[in-house]
Amino acid sequence: MSSRPAPLVPPRLRALLVRVPLLVSAVRFIRRGSLARDRNLLVTLTVLTLVTGLLAAQVSTEWFSPSLFILVLLIGGLQLRLASLVKLLVAVAVSLGYIAAMLGVGRVGVGLMVTIGFTTVLAVLMARTRGTLGVQGLRGDAMLLELRDRLRSQGELPPLPKDWGGKVVLKQAGGSSFGGDFLVSMRDEDKVEIALVDVSGKGVDAGTRALLLSGTFGGLLGSVTDFLPACNAYLHRQRGDEGFVTAVHVRLDLATGDYTITSAGHPPVVKFAAGTGSWQVASAKGVVLGVVPDLHCEPDSGTLRKGDALLLYTDGLIEQPGRDIDAGLDKLLGEAERLLPTSGFRDGARVLVNAMASGHSDDCALVLIWRP
Repeated sequence: MSSRPAPLVPPRLRALLVRVPLLVSAVRFIRRGSLARDRNLLVTLTVLTLVTGLLAAQVSTEWFSPSLFILVLLIGGLQLRLASLVKLLVAVAVSLGYIAAMLGVGRVGVGLMVTIGFTTVLAVLMARTRGTLGVQGLRGDAMLLELRDRLRSQGELPPLPKDWGGKVVLKQAGGSSFGGDFLVSMRDEDKVEIALVDVSGKGVDAGTRALLLSGTFGGLLGSVTDFLPACNAYLHRQRGDEGFVTAVHVRLDLATGDYTITSAGHPPVVKFAAGTGSWQVASAKGVVLGVVPDLHCEPDSGTLRKGDALLLYTDGLIEQPGRDIDAGLDKLLGEAERLLPTSGFRDGARVLVNAMASGHSDDCALVLIWRP
C-alpha cells in the first residue's frame, strides 16, 4: 500500500494555530458563504492596491507606478460584484490620495488621473451589467458563446444520403455572430423537414429573439402536422409588438423526391428544373406569422428529379433600399442561372450569396437542396 502524503501543515502547528481567535475568525470570514471567491478577490486586490500606494510614496513611483491601479480596476470590473467594486474604488482613492499627499499631485500626473477615471467608469459599467444579468466573472460572455454555437449547430442540415446534396449559407449583418435569420431542420428516416425563418430587424438586435424562436420552432418541427399554423398560434399568443416573423417550410421525401412547400409571408422558393435548365418560382404563399389567429397557407408541391434543386432564401438576399423586390428576385434568378451551373450547387451557393449580398446591410440566408 502507498503511504499517505504528508500534510502541508504539521498537526502540532495546526493545533497551535486554531487556538488563535483572530486567525480563526479571519479564515472563517474568507471561507464563509457562496460569495467567498468574490470576497477573496476583493481582499487580494485591496491589499495589492494599498501596498502599491505605500511603496510608491515611500520607495519609488518608477518601480511601483500608480498606473498599476488601472490593471487592478480592470480586473475588479471583470470579476467583482458592484458592491465589492465600490470598496475597491475606495482603496484606490485612498492610495492615490496618500501618494499625492506625500509626493505632490504633480508626481501622479493629470493624464494618469484621467485614465484612471475613465477606467473606473468602464469598470462600474461592466460590474453593473453583470449584476443585472446575475452572473459572475466572464460567465455572461461564455453564455452568449454557448447560445451562438447552439444556434449554429441547429442551423445545419441533417445528414443526407449520398444521392442528395444540401448547402446552408448564413450571412449576418455587420459580421455579427447573431442575426435574425435562422434554420431549423430534422430528418426521420426518408422524411426531411426544413424551415427557414426571418425575424424582423438585423444583427444583434434581432439575434436575441431568433435565439428564443429557434428553440421553440425546433421543438415544433416534426412534432406537429401543420408546422406553420402551430408557429403562428404560438406567436399570436405572445401578443408582443416585436416586429414580424416570416418563414418557409419544406417537407421532402428522400425516397421519391416529392416535396410540399408552405410559406408565411416569406419570399417565394425557386426550383431548378434540370430538364429545361431554368428556375421556376413556387406558388406557395401565406400571411406573416402571428398577425391573424388562424393561419391559412396555400401550399405548392412537386417532385425533385435527377439534377433538380430547391432554393430557399430570406428577403435580405433580394431586398435593397430604393429597389423593388421583384427586381431583386429577377436578379437572383439571373445570378443563379449564371453562377450555379458553372460552380456547381455546393460551391456556387456561397458565390451566389456573396454576389447578391454585396453592399447589403441586412441579414441574409440561403438553403439549397439538390438531387445529383
